Amino acid sequence: MERIIIVRLRELGQAYPYSVSDANIGEGDCVIVEHDRGIDYGKVVSPKCLAAAGEAKRKEPPKKIMRLAHEGDLRHIQDNKIKAREVFVSCLKKIGEHKLEMKLVQAEYSFDRSKIIFYFTADGRVDFRNLVKDLAKMFKARIELKQIGVRDEARFVGGFGPCGRELCCAKFLKDFEPVTIKMAKEEGLPLNPPKISGLCGRLMCCLNYEYEAYKFLSKGMPREGERVNTPQGKGKVIGINVFKRTVMVELEAGPHVEISYKEKDK
Repeated sequence: MERIIIVRLRELGQAYPYSVSDANIGEGDCVIVEHDRGIDYGKVVSPKCLAAAGEAKRKEPPKKIMRLAHEGDLRHIQDNKIKAREVFVSCLKKIGEHKLEMKLVQAEYSFDRSKIIFYFTADGRVDFRNLVKDLAKMFKARIELKQIGVRDEARFVGGFGPCGRELCCAKFLKDFEPVTIKMAKEEGLPLNPPKISGLCGRLMCCLNYEYEAYKFLSKGMPREGERVNTPQGKGKVIGINVFKRTVMVELEAGPHVEISYKEKDK
């Protein structure tokens, strides 16, 4: 029985729905697939039918997974990665010759080497038609240039965040969700761009998936700056600890007191 699963192409490609009849193929498996007039590879990112509804609206049926990648396929993929580094250098030289205002980030070969994908960043639109012609002549393959954003670039390059851990985008995030300054406010973080921005210069992705937890933990607690009544008298909230569910209050009389909101939840 065929089912629809989600496969992310190569290391840097997009995720697409594919049909598969092999019940042994599951999340995390490397597979060889039919894609874009050729043969490519990817990793199963979800064994569930996440795109069934969307696929029903498409006129063309989803492409098929050919097989699980075997040892020979994996060696071939590693060879492609080595060749991709070589074509990356050649493409850099061609960009310089054409004097194009673009930053080359990464290059990838399709599994059958019929196509090379170059990823780049740029401040605006780039006319790379002559570059594509030169690259196609050099490598005897179809050439695809994809302009990406700074968040994608950070995911491709990788690195470590201010927390000391590997970047979330490079480690486990499958897609980029919108991140807003409201999320930083909910965590009580200082609204200082260098403090709440990732290596890409955008707001840190972790603010997004931490947001709901902070909203839940802070429910029923006052905001910083809010005036409250305490057993010791009136005062102003000057600090909040959502994990301990306590607030620090500066009393009108002068001293500071810590108030617990654990009892109020019962």
